[in-house]
Parts: sequence; C-alpha cells; structure tokens
Amino acid sequence: MSENAQAAYDAIHQLIGNDPVAGDWFQVDQDRIQAFADATLDHQFIHLDPERAAQTPFGGTIAHGFLTLSLLVHLSTSIPSDLPPFNGVLMGVNYGMNKVRFVNPVPSGSRVRATAATVDVQLKGNSVDQTRAMTIEIEGVEKPALIAEWIGRTVFG
Repeated sequence: MSENAQAAYDAIHQLIGNDPVAGDWFQVDQDRIQAFADATLDHQFIHLDPERAAQTPFGGTIAHGFLTLSLLVHLSTSIPSDLPPFNGVLMGVNYGMNKVRFVNPVPSGSRVRATAATVDVQLKGNSVDQTRAMTIEIEGVEKPALIAEWIGRTVFG
C-alpha cells in the first residue's frame, strides 16, 4: 500500500454520510439521442420517431436509458468536490456499477443533472475504490431519471 493511496482513502472516508452534491444542468437534445442510436445501433422508434413516439405513454421521443447512464461521466465533472488534489495518481478507471435503475424516461429536449454522495470507500493495495450514490434528475420533474451506485477506482504509484 502506498502512502498516497492511504491519504486518499482517509480523505474520501470523511465524505461518507455527507448530503448529495449537485452538478450543472445539461440538455439532452434529439441530435444527441440520434448520435447515440447510431453509435449503439439501437434505433427503436421511441427514441427516433417523434410521430410514433407521441402515440406512446411517453408522449414523444425519449433518451436511451444507456445514454442517460453514460452521461454520468460528463455530468459528474461539474459536481463540486471538497477533496484536495491527490499525489501520485497514475490513473482513474470505472470499476463498476451497483443497483442501476432507470426510474423515469428522459424526454428529448430535457435538461438533466447528476447528484453524488459518497457511500463507501475501500483501500485495495495501491488503489482506492470510491462508491458514490448517483442520481440523475430531470429539471422540473420530481421523480429522477436514474439511480445507481458508481464505483470509481483511483490507482496510485
């Protein structure tokens, strides 16, 4: 175990139990939904055909659930952090997800943002795994779009 990993673990551990912190709003427009459909080859009509989608309970096109999930990377960059810069960081990687749920569809044109709260931290040799409870909110809607536990691993030299 490196001293840098231990220092990061100690700092992150202090965040457990803090209230969730919100990031900036981000618009999910139809062009982004189309680009995601093209990248993933998921061209289901509820994402791309406004006329047919208007006839569904969604009332219009919606973002793919996996698009919403993948936006966590971008949305999390605007979430303020009280953590100091860590020394000796070699890299950060996505380690995994727990309890991912697509709670509410994201209509095309909606604005979303992420909130995060640290719920666990593990020291694993020269790495630190931070688990954060993530929520993606839809502006003006009470029920969130997504909830998940996201595990990020930071590797130290």
